[in-house]
This record gives sequence, structure tokens and C-alpha cells, in this order.
Amino acid sequence: MVDQEKIREAVKLLLEGIGEDTAREGLIGTPDRIARMYSEIFSGMEEGAEEHLSKVFAVENNEMVLEKDIVFYSMCEHHMMPFYGKAHVAYVPDGKVAGLSKLARTVEVFAKRLQIQERMTGQIADAVMSDLKPQGVMVVLEAEHMCMTMRGVKKPGSKTVSIAARGIFEKNPELKNQFFQMLQL
Repeated sequence: MVDQEKIREAVKLLLEGIGEDTAREGLIGTPDRIARMYSEIFSGMEEGAEEHLSKVFAVENNEMVLEKDIVFYSMCEHHMMPFYGKAHVAYVPDGKVAGLSKLARTVEVFAKRLQIQERMTGQIADAVMSDLKPQGVMVVLEAEHMCMTMRGVKKPGSKTVSIAARGIFEKNPELKNQFFQMLQL
């Protein structure tokens, strides 16, 4: 659980550390605003994907299901700066499908934590495999990292792409190609 009091204290110390006057009009409410914001941004720490992926419907058709262009925002655990982009999640059902919003909610669970993109990609794939139990899953995340665009190397517009394949997507290149073709639609 997010401890808002500790966050308020930390933000006040940070502001003092960079030489700011915490009593300045524009900063008086900043520690409290950031504490509330962090409660929202890191709400995935207290949530599991299984609650979303447990709502399923029986199907006879076991063709690929793709939810693409799922916008997400996360925070890099190395610099505590945002990274954001789109997730594309596909799976081949094994007699059951999740509700349409459930893949997006699964992405959100893992995005709302201190993260690295590579781990997040695998966590989404693993959650879909373990909780939905499809024949296979494929996840692609493409994101821009503020730790790379506004500091350090300063390369705005550069994107990082990460991929995780599980089940039949690992063994079937035709299925993987079909996934990438569907992303182009």
C-alpha cells in the first residue's frame, strides 16, 4: 500500500535538496499532490491480473484474438521517469476468451508499477498464459522512455520495442507472422 505521508515527507526533502523554498506559494501543496498522484500511478502494486482475466466466455472458435494499440503509461524503476507507448496483446484461445477490456486492464496492472519495459512485456504474457490458459500468447510493447529523451542521451522520438511469445507462438512462425500482419491493419 502506498504510504502518502512518507511520500509527502520525501517530496519536501527533495524540494529542499534542489534548493527550493517549500513555503513558496506554488509549492505549498506539491507534496500532497505528488502523494495523491503516486497512489494512482502505482495502483498496480496492489492489484493482480487474475481478477481481470478470470472473467471468461466459452467459444467454439479458437482463432487468434488481438487487442492492439492499448495505450499505457509506466514509470522506469531506474530513474523514476515515465515511459509510455502502446501494447499489442494476442492469444489463441483454448475454448474460452476474456472480456474485451480485460487485456487492457491486464496491461494497466503491470504498467502501474515501477517497471522496466522488458519485464513488463513478459509479465503480461505470463499472466495471460497462467490466468486465461490459452494455447499461446504474443505481446509487443513499443514505448518512448523519458529517461532517454529528456536526459542522458537526449534522443526524443526513439522507441524501444520488446516482444514476448509463449505457447504456440514460440513454435509456429506462420502464427507469429499472422500476428505481425494483423498489427499492420
